[in-house]
Amino acid sequence: MKDTEINFETIYDKLNFNEETLLKIKEAYLFACNEYAGKKRHSGDDYITHPLHVALILTSLNVDDTTIIAAILHDVLDKGNTATKEILEEKFGKDVALIVENVSKINKLELTDETENSKIYLRKVLVGLSEDPRVLFIKLADRLHNLRTSFAVSEKSRKATAKETMDILVPIAHRLGINSIKSEMENLCLQILKPEVYNDILEKLNNTTSELNDNLQKMKEDISHLLIENGITHEIKGRVKSIYSIYNKLQSGKSWDNIYDILALRVFVKTETECYTVIGLIHSKYRPVPKRFKDYVANPKENMYQSLHTTVFGDDGKFYEIQVRTYEMDEIDEKGIASHWSYKEHGVKKIQAIMEQKLELFRNIIESASDENDDSFEMTMHSNILGELIYVYTPKGDVIELPKDATPIDFAYRIHSKVGDTTVGAIVNDNIVPLSYELQNNDVVKIITNKDAVPSNDWLSFVKTEQAKAKIKAFFSKKDREEIIAKGKNILEKEIRKRKLGYSDVINDKNLSKILKDLKLNNLEDLYLSIGSLRYTAGYIINLSSEDKHNIDDILIEKLKPNTNIIKSNDDIIVDGNTNIMYNLAKCCKPVKGDEIKGFITKGEGISVHKKNCPNIKDSNLRLIDISWNPLANNSYYTNITMLVNNNNFLADLIALATKEKITIAEFKNKDIDNGTICELLVKVNDKEELDRFKNKLSRFKNVEVIA
Repeated sequence: MKDTEINFETIYDKLNFNEETLLKIKEAYLFACNEYAGKKRHSGDDYITHPLHVALILTSLNVDDTTIIAAILHDVLDKGNTATKEILEEKFGKDVALIVENVSKINKLELTDETENSKIYLRKVLVGLSEDPRVLFIKLADRLHNLRTSFAVSEKSRKATAKETMDILVPIAHRLGINSIKSEMENLCLQILKPEVYNDILEKLNNTTSELNDNLQKMKEDISHLLIENGITHEIKGRVKSIYSIYNKLQSGKSWDNIYDILALRVFVKTETECYTVIGLIHSKYRPVPKRFKDYVANPKENMYQSLHTTVFGDDGKFYEIQVRTYEMDEIDEKGIASHWSYKEHGVKKIQAIMEQKLELFRNIIESASDENDDSFEMTMHSNILGELIYVYTPKGDVIELPKDATPIDFAYRIHSKVGDTTVGAIVNDNIVPLSYELQNNDVVKIITNKDAVPSNDWLSFVKTEQAKAKIKAFFSKKDREEIIAKGKNILEKEIRKRKLGYSDVINDKNLSKILKDLKLNNLEDLYLSIGSLRYTAGYIINLSSEDKHNIDDILIEKLKPNTNIIKSNDDIIVDGNTNIMYNLAKCCKPVKGDEIKGFITKGEGISVHKKNCPNIKDSNLRLIDISWNPLANNSYYTNITMLVNNNNFLADLIALATKEKITIAEFKNKDIDNGTICELLVKVNDKEELDRFKNKLSRFKNVEVIA
């Protein structure tokens, strides 16, 4: 049917709704006529003909009235004169307005990557945008009509549309079981993308059409006679395999003569039991081709497709594929979930059950790329996906969809919870960026992880996705906090008993007030938390409380007296054999294990550990103490490397070397100067030996000089 031949009455005559509903549909048509007034399609037809054809396609799927109304209105937000979502909601209800809005969003989504992973993920994005399955019914019908009339657009545009259809919409039509639309789309796309192949197959079929149709008719009559003899009420349809299906077979390496199902018959019966009876009767008369019987009744496909398949040798020596199914199974195959959308209000229990199965499949399609369950993903979808989106890539080319302004942490958690939890850095487009960096469309993101790393509460201040927020909060959940607090309390009590002291001797109101003030903590729970998380040792807390008249500096100096404490492996620094010392590694010089170091007694912060030659402690002899590295410690340290670089490929070389040497690069800064570029890295290493080895290998790069 040409566009110019369609009118509202064509659709109206096919609708089976009550009078009130039909009036509402007509109201939508009149509204659309006003919105599309003066608008033309590329073909020259009035624009209203397109939404009418979309609605007509959907009437064949037995969709509900809301879908028909939304189909007629589906382009008014983009092509209409004055329509808004608010106007649609006021005139036609919230469901119609939301469906039309999401069809508009989907129409703005394009395939941006060639890889199969990208295609798979974009299918999920497309479905994720469709919070109501009826959005997809309209989109599929919209695309089918556009393909039918694609002669009116340029060849480049036509091919781009066909490619996107094959990559995204055909798989979705298949998943939703809408075979009638899927099959026609495939044939149209093949005709557009590979016209020579399409015409070659069509010519071969046409040369034998008469013979093939005669063979089909004879086989159909013979099987029908067999079933009548056995008292089985039935209907049989014959068809020659679609051009696209034949193309697929040829592409898989089969020759024309070895395609078993060019000729196919479909037998319809009333019950599932009769399906198996029919197969048995056919096999009793015709020899089945080995390994060609498939039972999709007992084992439905992922899109709930059900049918019995067999291939037999006909009396004429040709192969015949025979499918046996109930009428209900056939409706599911041809129309899929769309045909059952309106049954919910009709009270047909069995159809309702089928529809619920189809909707469960739909929920499976929109499952997250991560390992989250449906409910979690739906929550994320509603809070994030319906907003403005960006598309970024993994180094392997997999596309990841994220909300605008998302960060590398959001990206990491979208990959996998474990990746997010252990993230320590990110490289975007070969540049090292902070974890709070706002990602942009088409960024290529590489996440740097460390198996011993844990999330930071600070991330909650900048992450965008609900998924990332939930995972970070879960890590610091109340249960975890309580466990750490209990652990800290237990550690402190054990140390108090070990020193033969009473709990109240250490933790009383006066001591507690002083300790909390010195350590800048809020309450006793925070104190236990700091001990349980190994921020402070229990011995250090007891020492702080041992003499009220002393401040932290006095206690630190007293702790330097010789003692017989056992050196523990969880502390980096030893002061006269004691590891129970509060310390921090100085940020100015960032010492690592193996550097010559000095301790600087600070006000209220314990000992600050500096490199021996650090200029910041040059004139501070009165507050300096001798310290050493704990040989039992097995920790990692952050430190800086500064270089002068005149090498355009340096960043790629750097990333490759760091990956090979298993060095974490947490930050990268560069500044252009007259004779090159000064590059400063913040790296995480185990000790000075590893750092020196890495520096040595950096210095071997052409035009790279390690300064410090």
